[in-house]
Amino acid sequence: MPSLRNAPELGLPSPQGLIHDIAEQAFSRASGAPLVAGNDVRVLLDGQENYPAWLAAIREAQRTIFFENYIIEDDEVGRSFAEALAERARAGVKVRLIRDWLGSLGGASNRFWRELEAAGVEVRCFNPPRFSSPLGWLSRDHRKMISIDGRIGFVTGLCVSRRWLGEPSRPLSAWRDTGLELRGPAIGCLERAFAQVWRETGAPLPPALFTEPSTIPLAGDVSLRIVADEPNSTGLFRLDQIIAAAARRTLWLTDAYFVGFAPYVQALRAAARDGVDVRLLVPSTSDIPLISPFSRAGYRPLLEAGVRVFEWNGTMIHAKTGVADGRWARIGSSNLNLASFVGNYELDAAIDDERVARELEDIYEEDLANSTEITLTARKRVRPLRPRHVPAAPPGSRSSLGAVRFANAVGVAAAASTRTLGAVESSIMLGLALILLAIAAVAVLWPIVMAYSIAAVVGWLSLTLFLRIYRNTRQRELEPPGNARSGLPE
Repeated sequence: MPSLRNAPELGLPSPQGLIHDIAEQAFSRASGAPLVAGNDVRVLLDGQENYPAWLAAIREAQRTIFFENYIIEDDEVGRSFAEALAERARAGVKVRLIRDWLGSLGGASNRFWRELEAAGVEVRCFNPPRFSSPLGWLSRDHRKMISIDGRIGFVTGLCVSRRWLGEPSRPLSAWRDTGLELRGPAIGCLERAFAQVWRETGAPLPPALFTEPSTIPLAGDVSLRIVADEPNSTGLFRLDQIIAAAARRTLWLTDAYFVGFAPYVQALRAAARDGVDVRLLVPSTSDIPLISPFSRAGYRPLLEAGVRVFEWNGTMIHAKTGVADGRWARIGSSNLNLASFVGNYELDAAIDDERVARELEDIYEEDLANSTEITLTARKRVRPLRPRHVPAAPPGSRSSLGAVRFANAVGVAAAASTRTLGAVESSIMLGLALILLAIAAVAVLWPIVMAYSIAAVVGWLSLTLFLRIYRNTRQRELEPPGNARSGLPE
């Protein structure tokens, strides 16, 4: 039997080529996204780099603008985008915007959206509450993307709000985040992802507005996947698990709302125990207060396996990125929690390119310079990491930005030391115990209130089931004979 070593002589694929082909097949099947070559990408940091690039691209639009974001607020940032989109719509550009109902709740008034629609922008709201679906509101459109003319696009973690700019006098007040500017055939995948959610909110987009990937000229040498997750598809979760299993040297993750999900936690633990340098960077404080204690409750199993956990010392780190072995990188909207993995519409770019991965590694090291490492015991202390290029960085460069962050951080005692993990689990269990005690007290003292509450919920659920049965029956009656769907993609 011929050996794999003699494969090239026999005209067979080399072992390295065979392994690469198998890995690519696994990545494609797990994520549900093909690898698209011939793109050019640019990593954009924070609101200072992302927002000007978005606005410049919007103002140059000639044909179409697809704009999708979880949070759009009526402040100076939101109004600057509203003005740019309205101006292009009045100029004849087809502008379509998707906002999430929950994400935009309270951020912008109805007048804000009416003014956009009056200018010609077609605005759709994703998944507002419906009587027929009492739990349907749990599924959100958490994507953040822009595609313009089939020419340029953005995949990002940033929303549209002044929180991403902060106060000019306080450098650490701006939310830390990461986005990606994209040119090349992968723009076609972005547009299809937008059309997917657009169809969920009403009539589908006309096919003539789509740009086929094969018609978009090559723009560079970067290969990537556009992972467009929908509820229960778990594409990114499966891809992240494969990356965790394949990583051999490093796996560095940044996440805004980490809540330990057992299968993924086990994947990180297994990688760390196998000698991989696994790191997780998360916020020290969150805009969603309930997240922080649940996030910290997941540190212990990671730390015990050798995963290094860091907390950002600034106001908020909102980035959702990963980089492994200086080869694979991910930037997008997905958080490392069950909602993103299973429940939401999410959008991420999974990049197979050494240059981009090295750039993200450099950014990660600069971020760690403004972070506090969490340890199990006070003895496990590590000297804080400093940016590589701080001394020689020219003013205004990214390295100088890292230097500013570090200079502001060293004044805080936590930035120059580690912090031991406290008894976070006990505080969470105490809170749950108090909630259950309060429910028990209500049941004893006011049993009729409890009975009415249960009856209302059960009655609502039963009515929604009857409504669904009626709709399904009516739909079957209205369908002409032989018009059943074939199961082929539309």
